[in-house]
Amino acid sequence: MSLHLLHVRLKKLFFLLRYPRLIRALIQYQLLATVEHAMIIGNRFATIVDIGANKGQFALACRALSPSSKIISFEPLPKAATKFDQFFKGDQSVKLFKAAIGPLKGQELMHIAARDDSSSLLPISKEQVKAFPGTEEVGTINVDVAPLSYFLKPSDIFAPALLKIDVQGYEFEVLMGCKSLLDGFEQVYCECSFVELYTGQKMVDSVIDWLYHHGFALVGIYNASYDDGGKAIQADFLFHRMLSRSAA
Repeated sequence: MSLHLLHVRLKKLFFLLRYPRLIRALIQYQLLATVEHAMIIGNRFATIVDIGANKGQFALACRALSPSSKIISFEPLPKAATKFDQFFKGDQSVKLFKAAIGPLKGQELMHIAARDDSSSLLPISKEQVKAFPGTEEVGTINVDVAPLSYFLKPSDIFAPALLKIDVQGYEFEVLMGCKSLLDGFEQVYCECSFVELYTGQKMVDSVIDWLYHHGFALVGIYNASYDDGGKAIQADFLFHRMLSRSAA
């Protein structure tokens, strides 16, 4: 194990020890909160829209770090959504929609990865499997997809609001599906790639450009992953609404 990876894991462990609920989630449900996003979540968002929720790792971190936030999550994979429901059952601050977000309403083919949090609405490329072994495709399933406005009204999004997107290559399509409600968000936090991990995905420069032309500036880059040669593969990008510029 590299010293960097050991440092990351120890940091996560010490963070978990501060929050008994996170320890219980790990022991009872094998649900590990994504504590690497702690500096983004904070305690300042009234609404957090969590697109690509998987089993609830991000939502769990949000409940610990921002307990007053209303969390609205989206996850189309049935098994992952069931695990999410099991843990958050009875929590009135968390709502799950068992669907994906995209530009149009309908059904699309989800490519299931051996590690389900790497599943995508885009085909899994060889670059993904090379960079992250154990994420090869093991099946497919049809899932429901619709724009964000199909599920939410502007009045459902209380300010200040965060839009989090972690959808394995489908980020650009999700953003287009969120376009009509984008004005309701102060920040967008989105995982993007520097290389084509999923066939047909838009690279980070396209996402940055699209968000800039819709009124959001890039203000931070976090949790970068690199290949063995030191080349950046992907990272989490934080965008903030530009108050002095009208959205295009």
